[in-house]
Amino acid sequence: MTNYTMVTEFLLMGFVKRGEIRFLQPMFFLLMYLATLLGNLLIVTATTFDQNLHTPMYFFLRNLSILDVCYISVTVPNACINSLTDNRAISVAGCAAQIFLVIYCAYVEFLFLTVMARDRYVAICQPLRYPVIMNHQFCVWTTLVSLLSGLIYAGLHTGNTFRLSFCQSNVVHQFFCDIPSLLMLSCSDTFNNFLLLFISAVVVCGGCFFLIIMSYIHIFSTVRKFPTRERGKAFSTCVPHILVVSVFLLTIAYVYLKPSVASETTQDMILSVFYTIVPPFLNPILYSLRNKQVKEAVRKVLINFFSQK
Repeated sequence: MTNYTMVTEFLLMGFVKRGEIRFLQPMFFLLMYLATLLGNLLIVTATTFDQNLHTPMYFFLRNLSILDVCYISVTVPNACINSLTDNRAISVAGCAAQIFLVIYCAYVEFLFLTVMARDRYVAICQPLRYPVIMNHQFCVWTTLVSLLSGLIYAGLHTGNTFRLSFCQSNVVHQFFCDIPSLLMLSCSDTFNNFLLLFISAVVVCGGCFFLIIMSYIHIFSTVRKFPTRERGKAFSTCVPHILVVSVFLLTIAYVYLKPSVASETTQDMILSVFYTIVPPFLNPILYSLRNKQVKEAVRKVLINFFSQK
Protein backbone atom coordinates (compact mmCIF):
# COMPACT_ATOMS: atom_id res chain seq x y z
CA MET A 1 0.00 0.00 0.00
CA THR A 2 1.38 3.41 -0.99
CA ASN A 3 1.77 6.04 1.72
CA TYR A 4 0.84 9.62 0.81
CA THR A 5 1.91 12.76 2.66
CA MET A 6 -1.13 14.70 3.79
CA VAL A 7 -1.17 18.20 2.32
CA THR A 8 -2.01 20.78 4.99
CA GLU A 9 -1.49 23.92 2.90
CA PHE A 10 -0.94 25.04 -0.67
CA LEU A 11 1.51 27.55 -2.12
CA LEU A 12 0.10 29.97 -4.69
CA MET A 13 2.31 31.12 -7.57
CA GLY A 14 2.61 34.68 -8.84
CA PHE A 15 3.26 36.05 -12.30
CA VAL A 16 6.81 37.20 -11.49
CA LYS A 17 9.00 35.43 -8.92
CA ARG A 18 11.89 37.84 -8.44
CA GLY A 19 13.19 41.29 -9.18
CA GLU A 20 11.70 44.72 -8.77
CA ILE A 21 9.09 44.15 -11.47
CA ARG A 22 7.31 41.63 -9.26
CA PHE A 23 5.70 44.63 -7.53
CA LEU A 24 4.10 45.77 -10.81
CA GLN A 25 1.62 42.89 -10.90
CA PRO A 26 0.09 43.51 -7.44
CA MET A 27 -0.03 47.26 -8.12
CA PHE A 28 -1.79 46.65 -11.44
CA PHE A 29 -4.24 44.28 -9.74
CA LEU A 30 -4.81 46.79 -6.94
CA LEU A 31 -5.60 49.62 -9.37
CA MET A 32 -8.07 47.45 -11.27
CA TYR A 33 -9.60 46.33 -7.98
CA LEU A 34 -10.09 49.88 -6.70
CA ALA A 35 -11.52 51.01 -10.06
CA THR A 36 -13.91 48.05 -10.03
CA LEU A 37 -15.05 48.81 -6.49
CA LEU A 38 -15.59 52.49 -7.31
CA GLY A 39 -17.54 51.83 -10.52
CA ASN A 40 -19.77 49.13 -9.08
CA LEU A 41 -20.46 50.88 -5.77
CA LEU A 42 -21.43 54.05 -7.64
CA ILE A 43 -23.92 52.04 -9.68
CA VAL A 44 -25.34 50.34 -6.58
CA THR A 45 -25.77 53.72 -4.88
CA ALA A 46 -27.28 55.43 -7.92
CA THR A 47 -29.75 52.63 -8.72
CA THR A 48 -30.79 52.41 -5.07
CA PHE A 49 -31.49 56.07 -4.32
CA ASP A 50 -32.71 57.31 -7.73
CA GLN A 51 -36.41 56.51 -8.04
CA ASN A 52 -36.23 56.77 -11.83
CA LEU A 53 -33.93 53.72 -11.90
CA HIS A 54 -36.29 51.41 -10.01
CA THR A 55 -37.01 49.27 -13.08
CA PRO A 56 -36.24 45.59 -13.86
CA MET A 57 -33.20 46.49 -15.98
CA TYR A 58 -31.56 48.51 -13.21
CA PHE A 59 -32.64 45.97 -10.60
CA PHE A 60 -30.47 43.38 -12.36
CA LEU A 61 -27.69 45.90 -12.97
CA ARG A 62 -27.58 46.58 -9.23
CA ASN A 63 -27.48 42.86 -8.49
CA LEU A 64 -24.69 42.38 -11.03
CA SER A 65 -22.67 45.22 -9.51
CA ILE A 66 -22.98 43.76 -6.00
CA LEU A 67 -21.98 40.35 -7.33
CA ASP A 68 -18.98 41.80 -9.19
CA VAL A 69 -17.70 43.47 -6.02
CA CYS A 70 -17.86 40.09 -4.26
CA TYR A 71 -16.41 38.23 -7.24
CA ILE A 72 -13.25 40.31 -7.62
CA SER A 73 -12.80 40.50 -3.83
CA VAL A 74 -12.44 36.72 -3.61
CA THR A 75 -9.14 36.63 -5.51
CA VAL A 76 -7.47 40.02 -6.00
CA PRO A 77 -6.86 41.27 -2.41
CA ASN A 78 -5.33 37.94 -1.38
CA ALA A 79 -3.18 37.84 -4.53
CA CYS A 80 -1.89 41.37 -3.89
CA ILE A 81 -1.05 40.64 -0.25
CA ASN A 82 0.71 37.40 -1.19
CA SER A 83 2.83 39.15 -3.81
CA LEU A 84 3.78 42.10 -1.62
CA THR A 85 4.59 40.02 1.48
CA ASP A 86 6.01 37.08 -0.48
CA ASN A 87 3.92 34.78 1.71
CA ARG A 88 2.07 32.53 -0.73
CA ALA A 89 0.76 29.91 1.68
CA ILE A 90 -2.97 29.22 1.88
CA SER A 91 -4.61 26.62 4.10
CA VAL A 92 -6.64 23.76 2.69
CA ALA A 93 -9.78 25.28 4.21
CA GLY A 94 -8.91 28.68 2.73
CA CYS A 95 -8.29 27.10 -0.66
CA ALA A 96 -11.65 25.28 -0.51
CA ALA A 97 -13.43 28.51 0.43
CA GLN A 98 -11.79 30.36 -2.46
CA ILE A 99 -12.76 27.67 -4.96
CA PHE A 100 -16.33 27.63 -3.66
CA LEU A 101 -16.69 31.42 -3.89
CA VAL A 102 -15.08 31.73 -7.33
CA ILE A 103 -17.34 29.03 -8.79
CA TYR A 104 -20.38 30.48 -7.03
CA CYS A 105 -19.79 34.02 -8.29
CA ALA A 106 -18.98 32.89 -11.84
CA TYR A 107 -22.11 30.70 -11.97
CA VAL A 108 -24.42 33.44 -10.68
CA GLU A 109 -22.76 35.96 -13.02
CA PHE A 110 -23.62 33.75 -15.99
CA LEU A 111 -27.25 33.53 -14.90
CA PHE A 112 -27.51 37.28 -14.28
CA LEU A 113 -26.03 38.08 -17.71
CA THR A 114 -28.49 35.65 -19.29
CA VAL A 115 -31.48 37.23 -17.56
CA MET A 116 -30.25 40.71 -18.48
CA ALA A 117 -30.00 39.71 -22.14
CA ARG A 118 -33.54 38.37 -21.86
CA ASP A 119 -34.64 41.66 -20.30
CA ARG A 120 -33.24 43.63 -23.23
CA TYR A 121 -34.88 41.23 -25.70
CA VAL A 122 -38.31 41.73 -24.14
CA ALA A 123 -37.84 45.51 -23.88
CA ILE A 124 -36.88 45.88 -27.55
CA CYS A 125 -38.79 43.08 -29.27
CA GLN A 126 -41.92 42.89 -27.07
CA PRO A 127 -42.21 46.35 -25.49
CA LEU A 128 -45.97 46.16 -24.90
CA ARG A 129 -45.62 42.94 -22.89
CA TYR A 130 -42.55 44.12 -20.96
CA PRO A 131 -44.40 45.12 -17.74
CA VAL A 132 -46.18 41.76 -17.70
CA ILE A 133 -43.17 39.52 -18.44
CA MET A 134 -40.53 41.40 -16.44
CA ASN A 135 -42.67 42.03 -13.38
CA HIS A 136 -41.31 42.47 -9.86
CA GLN A 137 -42.14 38.92 -8.81
CA PHE A 138 -40.25 37.48 -11.78
CA CYS A 139 -37.19 39.61 -11.00
CA VAL A 140 -37.10 38.61 -7.33
CA TRP A 141 -37.65 34.90 -7.96
CA THR A 142 -35.07 34.84 -10.75
CA THR A 143 -32.51 36.40 -8.43
CA LEU A 144 -33.31 34.01 -5.58
CA VAL A 145 -33.14 30.94 -7.84
CA SER A 146 -29.78 32.11 -9.22
CA LEU A 147 -28.31 32.68 -5.76
CA LEU A 148 -29.62 29.46 -4.19
CA SER A 149 -28.82 27.17 -7.12
CA GLY A 150 -25.32 28.66 -7.12
CA LEU A 151 -24.80 27.31 -3.60
CA ILE A 152 -25.62 23.78 -4.77
CA TYR A 153 -23.51 24.10 -7.93
CA ALA A 154 -20.44 25.47 -6.13
CA GLY A 155 -20.81 23.03 -3.25
CA LEU A 156 -20.96 20.07 -5.63
CA HIS A 157 -17.75 21.03 -7.46
CA THR A 158 -15.88 21.99 -4.29
CA GLY A 159 -16.83 18.79 -2.48
CA ASN A 160 -15.97 16.66 -5.50
CA THR A 161 -12.52 18.30 -5.67
CA PHE A 162 -11.56 17.98 -2.01
CA ARG A 163 -12.53 14.32 -1.74
CA LEU A 164 -9.31 13.68 -3.71
CA SER A 165 -5.88 12.98 -2.26
CA PHE A 166 -3.06 15.40 -3.07
CA CYS A 167 0.46 14.02 -3.24
CA GLN A 168 2.17 15.39 -6.35
CA SER A 169 3.08 18.75 -4.84
CA ASN A 170 1.48 21.57 -2.87
CA VAL A 171 2.44 24.29 -5.37
CA VAL A 172 -0.61 25.68 -7.19
CA HIS A 173 0.42 27.24 -10.50
CA GLN A 174 -2.16 30.01 -10.24
CA PHE A 175 -2.56 33.25 -8.27
CA PHE A 176 -5.66 31.79 -6.59
CA CYS A 177 -7.02 28.32 -5.90
CA ASP A 178 -8.94 26.83 -8.81
CA ILE A 179 -10.06 23.32 -9.68
CA PRO A 180 -7.82 22.63 -12.75
CA SER A 181 -4.68 23.53 -10.81
CA LEU A 182 -5.62 21.24 -7.92
CA LEU A 183 -6.50 18.33 -10.21
CA MET A 184 -2.91 18.45 -11.50
CA LEU A 185 -1.70 17.89 -7.93
CA SER A 186 -3.99 14.97 -7.18
CA CYS A 187 -2.77 11.38 -6.93
CA SER A 188 -6.37 10.11 -7.18
CA ASP A 189 -8.33 9.25 -10.28
CA THR A 190 -9.71 12.54 -11.58
CA PHE A 191 -11.81 11.20 -14.46
CA ASN A 192 -15.11 11.79 -12.63
CA ASN A 193 -14.03 15.34 -11.81
CA PHE A 194 -13.34 16.16 -15.46
CA LEU A 195 -16.58 14.48 -16.48
CA LEU A 196 -18.53 16.63 -14.02
CA LEU A 197 -16.72 19.76 -15.22
CA PHE A 198 -17.48 18.92 -18.85
CA ILE A 199 -21.18 18.17 -18.27
CA SER A 200 -21.71 21.26 -16.12
CA ALA A 201 -19.84 23.44 -18.64
CA VAL A 202 -22.02 22.21 -21.49
CA VAL A 203 -25.27 22.55 -19.54
CA VAL A 204 -24.64 25.79 -17.63
CA CYS A 205 -22.10 27.76 -19.68
CA GLY A 206 -23.25 26.45 -23.06
CA GLY A 207 -26.92 26.86 -22.17
CA CYS A 208 -26.49 30.42 -20.90
CA PHE A 209 -24.37 31.40 -23.89
CA PHE A 210 -26.96 29.95 -26.29
CA LEU A 211 -29.79 31.89 -24.62
CA ILE A 212 -27.75 35.10 -24.64
CA ILE A 213 -26.86 34.74 -28.33
CA MET A 214 -30.48 33.94 -29.25
CA SER A 215 -31.67 37.02 -27.35
CA TYR A 216 -29.23 39.27 -29.21
CA ILE A 217 -30.06 37.68 -32.58
CA HIS A 218 -33.71 38.62 -32.03
CA ILE A 219 -32.64 42.07 -30.85
CA PHE A 220 -30.49 42.63 -33.96
CA SER A 221 -33.34 41.46 -36.20
CA THR A 222 -35.68 43.99 -34.61
CA VAL A 223 -33.11 46.80 -34.50
CA ARG A 224 -32.52 46.51 -38.26
CA LYS A 225 -35.97 48.07 -38.71
CA PHE A 226 -35.03 51.11 -36.62
CA PRO A 227 -33.78 54.43 -38.07
CA THR A 228 -30.05 54.51 -38.82
CA ARG A 229 -29.11 56.60 -35.79
CA GLU A 230 -30.95 54.40 -33.28
CA ARG A 231 -29.69 51.29 -35.04
CA GLY A 232 -26.07 52.37 -34.64
CA LYS A 233 -26.61 53.19 -30.97
CA ALA A 234 -28.13 49.76 -30.33
CA PHE A 235 -25.31 47.94 -32.13
CA SER A 236 -22.64 49.93 -30.27
CA THR A 237 -24.25 48.84 -27.00
CA CYS A 238 -24.95 45.19 -27.77
CA VAL A 239 -21.70 44.22 -29.50
CA PRO A 240 -19.46 45.03 -26.48
CA HIS A 241 -21.82 43.02 -24.27
CA ILE A 242 -21.46 39.99 -26.52
CA LEU A 243 -17.67 40.37 -26.66
CA VAL A 244 -17.34 40.47 -22.85
CA VAL A 245 -19.64 37.46 -22.43
CA SER A 246 -17.72 35.57 -25.12
CA VAL A 247 -14.34 36.29 -23.53
CA PHE A 248 -15.75 35.34 -20.12
CA LEU A 249 -17.10 32.03 -21.43
CA LEU A 250 -14.22 31.04 -23.73
CA THR A 251 -11.49 31.65 -21.16
CA ILE A 252 -13.35 29.65 -18.49
CA ALA A 253 -14.01 26.85 -20.96
CA TYR A 254 -10.37 26.69 -22.05
CA VAL A 255 -8.90 26.74 -18.53
CA TYR A 256 -11.36 24.26 -17.04
CA LEU A 257 -11.79 21.83 -19.93
CA LYS A 258 -8.29 21.52 -21.35
CA PRO A 259 -6.38 18.25 -20.71
CA SER A 260 -4.81 18.01 -17.26
CA VAL A 261 -1.15 18.49 -18.15
CA ALA A 262 1.08 20.06 -15.53
CA SER A 263 2.63 23.29 -16.72
CA GLU A 264 4.44 26.12 -15.00
CA THR A 265 3.78 28.71 -17.70
CA THR A 266 1.81 31.85 -16.97
CA GLN A 267 -0.68 31.15 -19.76
CA ASP A 268 -3.42 29.88 -17.47
CA MET A 269 -2.85 32.72 -15.01
CA ILE A 270 -3.20 35.30 -17.78
CA LEU A 271 -6.35 33.64 -19.10
CA SER A 272 -7.82 33.44 -15.60
CA VAL A 273 -7.56 37.23 -15.36
CA PHE A 274 -10.07 37.43 -18.22
CA TYR A 275 -12.76 35.62 -16.25
CA THR A 276 -12.01 36.73 -12.67
CA ILE A 277 -10.92 40.37 -13.02
CA VAL A 278 -11.83 41.75 -16.46
CA PRO A 279 -15.64 41.14 -16.36
CA PRO A 280 -16.20 42.86 -12.98
CA PHE A 281 -13.99 45.72 -14.20
CA LEU A 282 -15.75 46.18 -17.56
CA ASN A 283 -19.36 45.46 -16.60
CA PRO A 284 -19.98 48.87 -14.95
CA ILE A 285 -18.61 50.62 -18.03
CA LEU A 286 -20.44 48.59 -20.66
CA TYR A 287 -23.78 48.03 -18.91
CA SER A 288 -24.25 51.19 -16.91
CA LEU A 289 -21.82 54.08 -17.12
CA ARG A 290 -22.45 54.51 -20.87
CA ASN A 291 -26.14 54.96 -20.06
CA LYS A 292 -27.31 58.58 -19.82
CA GLN A 293 -29.78 57.88 -17.01
CA VAL A 294 -27.14 56.12 -14.93
CA LYS A 295 -24.53 58.80 -15.60
CA GLU A 296 -26.98 61.48 -14.49
CA ALA A 297 -27.84 59.51 -11.34
CA VAL A 298 -24.14 58.97 -10.57
CA ARG A 299 -23.51 62.69 -11.09
CA LYS A 300 -26.23 63.50 -8.54
CA VAL A 301 -24.74 61.03 -6.07
CA LEU A 302 -21.29 62.61 -6.41
CA ILE A 303 -22.69 66.16 -6.09
CA ASN A 304 -24.60 65.22 -2.95
CA PHE A 305 -21.54 63.47 -1.51
CA PHE A 306 -19.13 66.36 -2.06
CA SER A 307 -21.68 69.01 -1.04
CA GLN A 308 -21.87 67.41 2.40
CA LYS A 309 -18.10 67.70 2.89
